Amino acid sequence: MAHVSFKSKDVDSGMSRWSEYLSVEEPIPSAMATWRNMSADAPQGSSAGSHKHLQMEPVVQLSKVAEGLLAKMYRLNSILDYPDPNTHTFSDAFWKAGVFPNFPKICITMSKKFPEHPNKLQLERVDKFGLDALNENAEGYMHNLEQWILLLLDLLAFREQALRLILDLSSTVITLLPHQNSLILHAFMDLFCSFVRVNLFSDKMPRKMILQVYNILHIMLKGGRDCEFYHRLVQFVDSYDPPIKGLHEDLNFVSPRIGEVLEAVGPIIFLSTDTKKLRNEGFLSPFHPRYPDILTNSAHPMRAQDLANVTSYREWVLLGYLVCPDELLRVTSIDVAMVVLKENLILPLFRDEYILLHENYQLYVLPKVLESKRMAKSGRTKQKEADLEYNVAKQVERMLTEVHEQALVSCDAMHRERRILLKQEIGRMVLFFTDQPSLLAPNIQMVFSALALSQCEVIWYFQHVGIASSKSTRLKTVDIDATDPTIGFLLDGIGKLCCLVRKYIAAIKGYALSYLLSSAGRIRFLLGTPGMVALDLDATLKGLFQQVLHCLENIPKPQGESVPDITADLADLRKHWLSILMIVTSSRSSINIKHLEKATVSTGKEGLVSEGNAAYNWSRCVDELESQLSKHGSLKKLYFYHQHLTTVFRNTMFGPEGRPQHCCAWLGAACSFPECASAIIPEEVNKIGRDSISYVESLIESIMGGLEGLINILDSEGGFGSLEMQLSPEQAALRLNNTRAKGVSSLLTPGYESYPDNSSSIKMLEAAMQRLTSLCSVLNDMEPIGVLNHVFVLREYMRDCIIGNFRRRFHSMIRTENCIQRPSIIESLLRRHLGIIHLAEQHISMDLTEGIREVLLAESYTGPFPNLQMFETPVGTQGGGSAVEMICNWYIENVVKDASRIGVAFDAIQNCFRSSQPIGGGCLAESFTDKREMKSLVRLFGGYGIDKMDKMLREHTSALLNCIDSALRSNRDALEGLAGTVNSGDRIERDVNLKQIIDLETLADLCIQAGQAITFRRLLVEAVGAVLEEKVPLIYSLLKGLALQLPDEVPDKNEIIRLRKVASSVGVGDKHDAEWVHSILADAGAANDNSWILLPYLCAAFMVSNIWNGAVYDVNIGGLSNNLHCLARCVSAVIGGSEYTRVEREQRINSLSNVHTDELQEAELPSRVSAEANIKSCMQIYVKLSAGIVLDSWNDTSR
Repeated sequence: MAHVSFKSKDVDSGMSRWSEYLSVEEPIPSAMATWRNMSADAPQGSSAGSHKHLQMEPVVQLSKVAEGLLAKMYRLNSILDYPDPNTHTFSDAFWKAGVFPNFPKICITMSKKFPEHPNKLQLERVDKFGLDALNENAEGYMHNLEQWILLLLDLLAFREQALRLILDLSSTVITLLPHQNSLILHAFMDLFCSFVRVNLFSDKMPRKMILQVYNILHIMLKGGRDCEFYHRLVQFVDSYDPPIKGLHEDLNFVSPRIGEVLEAVGPIIFLSTDTKKLRNEGFLSPFHPRYPDILTNSAHPMRAQDLANVTSYREWVLLGYLVCPDELLRVTSIDVAMVVLKENLILPLFRDEYILLHENYQLYVLPKVLESKRMAKSGRTKQKEADLEYNVAKQVERMLTEVHEQALVSCDAMHRERRILLKQEIGRMVLFFTDQPSLLAPNIQMVFSALALSQCEVIWYFQHVGIASSKSTRLKTVDIDATDPTIGFLLDGIGKLCCLVRKYIAAIKGYALSYLLSSAGRIRFLLGTPGMVALDLDATLKGLFQQVLHCLENIPKPQGESVPDITADLADLRKHWLSILMIVTSSRSSINIKHLEKATVSTGKEGLVSEGNAAYNWSRCVDELESQLSKHGSLKKLYFYHQHLTTVFRNTMFGPEGRPQHCCAWLGAACSFPECASAIIPEEVNKIGRDSISYVESLIESIMGGLEGLINILDSEGGFGSLEMQLSPEQAALRLNNTRAKGVSSLLTPGYESYPDNSSSIKMLEAAMQRLTSLCSVLNDMEPIGVLNHVFVLREYMRDCIIGNFRRRFHSMIRTENCIQRPSIIESLLRRHLGIIHLAEQHISMDLTEGIREVLLAESYTGPFPNLQMFETPVGTQGGGSAVEMICNWYIENVVKDASRIGVAFDAIQNCFRSSQPIGGGCLAESFTDKREMKSLVRLFGGYGIDKMDKMLREHTSALLNCIDSALRSNRDALEGLAGTVNSGDRIERDVNLKQIIDLETLADLCIQAGQAITFRRLLVEAVGAVLEEKVPLIYSLLKGLALQLPDEVPDKNEIIRLRKVASSVGVGDKHDAEWVHSILADAGAANDNSWILLPYLCAAFMVSNIWNGAVYDVNIGGLSNNLHCLARCVSAVIGGSEYTRVEREQRINSLSNVHTDELQEAELPSRVSAEANIKSCMQIYVKLSAGIVLDSWNDTSR
């Protein structure tokens, strides 16, 4: 096993040891890309060039190394379940992570006793069993710790190299002022802040435990020898325990330069916090600051450019004064520090990791200030200076002790005010640049500033969610409002500004090229001024300036629409200019930046350095605009707060101040989340990708839920349903009469509700409609969201949402709590919901109507029309139509079967069913079966739905007919005997035969039920006919005429049978009931034996049933109270249907027998006329026998 060797890692003390961190393929920022090649392309024109040249490449590379180190420490912390090494608090997950041996007593003891050597700790007394187990498996445990001990080594090497570079730069660079040397300043401060963050973050990982456990394992394996780097690492960890103590010592020499920088950026920080000044003087507005009606090509361009960097400046202040506390004793530093400290509670380190800001200032900065105060009071310095130093230290002390409480009270309010300002300014900016895109390019730096400030405020908001202060006298959490709508506005504004920049990227590129072309002349002029000539530049600088001019003068000129085709690579221009800066900012160079400024600023124009810096910045707008946009407008850091992001989205999106159209911005943020993954931690890509996809899915679910909510609000009784009740009938009549040309002036015109209290509800409806339409428009226009290999198309989600919601609403319309809804009400509710969908459809480039039809078809579809379509039913279509099945089952159970036995009776006068009590837990039967309701039922479910209802009625009636068939068979002897008494008149024998008929009462009930089914079916087909006549009168007239022309042959041909069924199903022709029963018997193959000739006698036997005892004629319904008149309809239909079936069967038998005879015979073809004659004969038998039974069996009272 190859153990870690410090020597092998440290063979080359240069940048080669960082190959692991620098070789990963990640997007390289512009400055880094330019600096990287500086050493390779350094000017070689003179021997002096080598020592004059600042070495900036290692600076940028070490900043990137810092990112890798931070990513590794972040990964270790997540593996170890975020331990707290300072309090030695470790969870169960920490020990189960597989990094450390699961022997807490030994590991924690070594960590607590650090820096004592493990051999001196007598660990056998702590945990003898654990120590033995550690010895047995030392190699495996050591292997688990190797990558993390290497991380400690990397931290040690990074500290040494970064500190050396920081000290070298601070002593070499002449000026670090942002307006003179911003490029090198940013590189230097990036490294400085990275150095501080890495060391502060290292305190969150168990450094002591890693080192001590690894060393004891090494001792066990190597015969008692410490690992070769043990003592160096012990010294390193101990000196940085806590890290701020080590940083104070390490950065003591560079402290004055940091103080200069922090003072220099103070004015920009003050400006960024002064919302009133930003608004009044138009720093973020394309309008003239004093005259709003006058447009300007650039409002405060330099200040705007500085505002884009204010986030970095604030970070510099927070970190700078923490590790260089002596700089707070500058008089001008107090205000700078106070402004930044007052608006923050935490100090972000990396991603979502942070330390508490004020607590650390109290622990590590305040003691230094107090020490300076004591030294000043003791009089070690001159009295005047001592008094000044004492007073300043006292002010700093007061500021540090008071600012924490001020931050707790006011930081959220300050940032909310800033978010409101940015919301207003960005909103105006988007509207302005959309209307005046030609002014976008000159103001691009202002756009970057607005993006950067908004980005900063959004991230601050989520960083401070749930932050509690542990040292404050008021133990409270800063109150971050989760329903703050400004976050949505800012996200939306950032997204829209980025879209505008990308849309007009060609114009911005053309403007930048024009600027660079004009700057070539200005730089050439400045180089020829007397001051520059007098400087007598060396060959190196002269060559570099000529190369810069060559690059500028050879830029392709934009002409007309050719700008997008220009592919100018200005990397050489930026490289040469940076080479110049690295020479003239070095104290080793005879010509420095101050000489250049003095030699050229006397011309009254911008100095040479300023012109070069401006050219550098505008060159980035040509070929690196996207990277700048990503830097200032990217929201990838929000990934680490995506759970809070989801919560705030849900609380604000559909709130009173929320804007549903902002949802695209919330979703679009996820596109950049995968960029957070560090290439040095390969497994992060998948995890962040999964989280990003989950975030998008969660938001889409919320958005679609909100969309459903908006639709359902409008489709509620408090929504459009309330409009039906807004006008009283009297006012409606008055307004109708007032529609003539000259109305009554005193009468309120439509639009004023009858009840003034309802005005607010109308406004709410208007707001809901506006939100619905705007949300639909935004979702429809939104580009697909790509997260890794997943693509989310919001239009498809929206369509599925609306259609799915329609399906659920349709089912809820049908069902009430205990009953189904009346068909006319269902139709009314359905039309209302469809009206809302059609309103939304106007803003969606998709056909929702087709989807609605599919839903309605699916809810009523049961297969092809058997009478019209002859193809086979596809597999899977049976069993569909859940809504129509629900309706059909309810009608059959409660109307046809009268399952609750509440006395549903058919009203022949009103042509509907009636009941004295509500049926099915709902209304009275007439409320469900009158002509209006049946027509609504037909309109709701159409042909497929009615076909399903007809099919279910056929199945029910077929079962009842089977009972009649069984009764005929089982009672055949008694019925034949009864038939014999018709002519003989033997009353005794007739009574005997009647008594032998079994289950007569049950059979009578079943026949009444069959009569009710036949009657209900009659109501249904009449409603179908009425709807057809109303909607398609020509087709109805065609069917009606066709029914009269059908031939009377028996049996009918298949085509004629189908036509009869169609005619019967729409209520045209005559004998509907008999035809329908005939088709049931024919399909079921019933009535195929001679027992059915006894049917009239069985029906006549019902006259002796007990059902007549309770029969009362009701003049209101034109029938008997117990529905016996439906028995008559059953008898008529069944006798007629059975006779048609019997005649057809006899004809088929005759046809088959004629086929086998040698002699052709012309058999007399029976017709429907003969069948109808048989029906009349059977009915005569029935009437004759029934009359005989009535006259002989009933007494006068019964009669």
